[in-house]
Amino acid sequence: MQSLQDKASEWSGVAAADAFAIDDGNIFESLGGTPQPFVDLSTNFYTRSAIAPLFLDQRLSALIRTDLDFLLTSTRLIPGSNRVYEDEEEWFREIFSGSKKEDAIQNQYEFLIQRMGGPPLFSERRGHPALIGRHRPFLVTHRAAERWLHHMQQALDTTESIDADSKVKMMNFFRHTAYFLVAGNEMTRKQSQSVACKHATSKPAE
Repeated sequence: MQSLQDKASEWSGVAAADAFAIDDGNIFESLGGTPQPFVDLSTNFYTRSAIAPLFLDQRLSALIRTDLDFLLTSTRLIPGSNRVYEDEEEWFREIFSGSKKEDAIQNQYEFLIQRMGGPPLFSERRGHPALIGRHRPFLVTHRAAERWLHHMQQALDTTESIDADSKVKMMNFFRHTAYFLVAGNEMTRKQSQSVACKHATSKPAE
């Protein structure tokens, strides 16, 4: 029987070794050890907004070790048009209709910080990521995965605070993860069982 990881590799076209190349180093630290690049990315994913940091990198580095609340206040969002919430496809917009944009942005960047080698912000606030379980209420299809990846690629392309090499590694991870969720969604709709999920396994901060 083909595993979910194997299905994810087949459907995404990304080998597991490439998907988890993010674990060969520490992307969080390589991007400066601050949350700003991930806040930038998540904001660009959901809003097409420009964002401006309110602190110097040195200040952010100190704050992340002493006060997690700064994540909600260290970034000034410059109003812009929505990306995901104003997608031209109504069926795709419906996936996000039950969540507030601000909450969606925070959930995403906290998960990314945690998964890319930073502190476990998501787990501390919301518990284990449990990606398949959290996405179970939604119809996660091949079509939905491609639409999500379309927006994420655009967001990465416009996030200047992430270097080119990290963007490639992150996009491989995102593509593999998207199809892992497609496979997991298909399985859980057929049977109820727990699934081990390396995609949500935190990489310890170094």
